Amino acid sequence: MFDEYLRVQAEIKTQVPQLFEMPDYLQYVDGKPRAEGVRSFLSSRDIELPEGEPEDSPGSLTIQGLGNRKNDLVLEIMQDRGVQPFEGSVTYLEAVEEAGLKRAVVSASTNTPSVLTAAGLAGRFEAIVDGNVALAEGLAGKPLPDTFLYAARALGVEPEAAAVFEDALAGVIAGREGGFGFVVGVDRAGQADALLSAGADVVVQDLAELLADPENS
Repeated sequence: MFDEYLRVQAEIKTQVPQLFEMPDYLQYVDGKPRAEGVRSFLSSRDIELPEGEPEDSPGSLTIQGLGNRKNDLVLEIMQDRGVQPFEGSVTYLEAVEEAGLKRAVVSASTNTPSVLTAAGLAGRFEAIVDGNVALAEGLAGKPLPDTFLYAARALGVEPEAAAVFEDALAGVIAGREGGFGFVVGVDRAGQADALLSAGADVVVQDLAELLADPENS
């Protein structure tokens, strides 16, 4: 989505486009609400666009329009390829269920229920706090801790008695800012040091690693 936009703008200005890359995703988009991710990335390139409205047509030259284009692309990928959960995450989820611990999904995405269903994980969490809940309840997105704190209240647990599992820097920061008892960073993109710097107590590449380390599980 960003590359489509950047190519058009570069052509208008007869410049070589500086396209969107993985470091941009990790720093500016990952874990954030859709519009905030768009806004944050464009700001990093000194690009300002009108905010627009949530119902803007996909690809409109507004923050909301570009975000809607991104969402259309995500839905196309889900339809074409499905959703394959990480095996280690499912193994860890099963262990948590067997231990009788309460579980919540906290995501900035408004597609969370569809993703869980496509991944075969629907019905395995007592609470889902996604972009739809955040909008309805007026909750600020990550890196602020509002959605995590809302999830803790929904589960009936105090933050200091709960753990956060996050692969996004914004999510790790939110977990730490929310006063959660333990924050696990999941390194899916070679950013272990950044996750630790953001406040993770431990960083793993796969959640199943925690089952082999009683001290951290």
